Amino acid sequence: MANVSHATSRPVAATPTNWFRANWGLLLAVAALIAVLLLPTPANLPVAGHRMLAILAFAVIIWMTEAIDYAVSAIVIAALMAFLIGLSPNVANPKVLMGTSAGLGLAFSGFANTALVLVASALFLAAAMTATGLDKRIALNILSRVGVETRHVVVGTILVGFVIAFLVPSTTARVACLVPITLGIIAAFGVNRKGAFASMLMITTVQTASIWNVGIKTAAAQNMVAVGFIEKAFGKTITWLEWLIAAGPFAILMSTALYFVMTRMIPPEVKEVAGGREAIRKSLAEHGPMKTSEKKLLALSLTLLAFWATEGVLHKFDTSTTTITAVALMFLPGVDIMTWKEAQPKIPWGTVVLFGIGISLGTALLQTKGAIWLADIVVAEFGLKQATALFVLGVMSLFLVVIHLGFASATALAAAMIPIVIAVLQGIATPGINVIGMTLLLQFVVSFGFILVVNAPQNMVAYGTDTFAARDFVRTGLVLTLLALVLVMVLGATYWRWLGYV
Repeated sequence: MANVSHATSRPVAATPTNWFRANWGLLLAVAALIAVLLLPTPANLPVAGHRMLAILAFAVIIWMTEAIDYAVSAIVIAALMAFLIGLSPNVANPKVLMGTSAGLGLAFSGFANTALVLVASALFLAAAMTATGLDKRIALNILSRVGVETRHVVVGTILVGFVIAFLVPSTTARVACLVPITLGIIAAFGVNRKGAFASMLMITTVQTASIWNVGIKTAAAQNMVAVGFIEKAFGKTITWLEWLIAAGPFAILMSTALYFVMTRMIPPEVKEVAGGREAIRKSLAEHGPMKTSEKKLLALSLTLLAFWATEGVLHKFDTSTTTITAVALMFLPGVDIMTWKEAQPKIPWGTVVLFGIGISLGTALLQTKGAIWLADIVVAEFGLKQATALFVLGVMSLFLVVIHLGFASATALAAAMIPIVIAVLQGIATPGINVIGMTLLLQFVVSFGFILVVNAPQNMVAYGTDTFAARDFVRTGLVLTLLALVLVMVLGATYWRWLGYV
């Protein structure tokens, strides 16, 4: 009876102290919002711009502290924009208010951006890869062809990450696919799941994904954020091939560096395993013969890849249009790669919402002159007004790496920072600076989530396997980040300068 009485007793209500402790990030964000709003509006800053900077402060703190779910934060930001911008004087005509309808329209303007179409379409393609099992089949086929030595397996793991990055345009989906395969390899070697080999291989898996987020335009959502802002600000786009030509050499060199960093800093306790390749082939055999849906998806993906690669060369169809067309074909009767019922639960709709509102936030910062005003301060404080392009690249790269330490999403980081980057570059008086090119290069740096486990969702997916310690991720990640920054400067002084981006 005592047990029954205990089971049916009312739960103890949370004390106010516990509530404040649990929601300190939200309270800090609200305090920052109010504090910025209470500051006097500078003479050269529109009221709407002032209020957008307050919303930016709120958004950055919410995203850095993960005080509320990212999708929820996007809706809250939209509501704040609707009211605070709606009740602000019109930037073009300060005698009239913008109105909440116009404010809400601005808050959701990002959903009309073609970059959002590409992100949403990419998520459907990634879901199809998972639903059909094609991603695992490709990965297992590659790994079955590498040797049984541990160094060959590391090379194979990097190669798998590289190939899958072309076909699965979602970082989290790629890593979620590869993590079970990596765990299978670790089991085949018969080593301790918490040992050096397991740590080395799992960290290699996730860092490869981050490196190729830089190398391939369609590999990550944050790239679409930058492209969206470039299109909005300059009326120009970066084609898939232009991106690959600019970023591919960086990613190849970083993948090579990754191999040496991982094998030297976390040397595996085994050199090779007998039957390792056979174990992978057994997994492939258990996967069964290639299904019709897999064959159709592979054909569709390769065709789409060909369209991406030849954009602006053989045709004028943009990446977003070709990708949404591929998704449409995927659902048509007769193709039937995946049904809507199968797709719907696999799509992270929160990512779509965050992306759309993030684009709106950045667009509003630019339109209300808030980003320009803030950029003028950055230019003055860092002495960038007459600085060389290479110095600007170095300072801004370091700034983005440091601020990324506080973000758990590169998409959120890009949404908050790329408009400011554009405004900073436009405020520099040094002749000859390619603003679009420099924005592209600094977007590469936005994907440098190498240091902390919490810097990217894919890192956390891998960390959840309990195969490596956070300290190993940090110490190898610091070396990778340092090498990446050095490489940015070297390429900025040579290759990217020859391309005309610096």
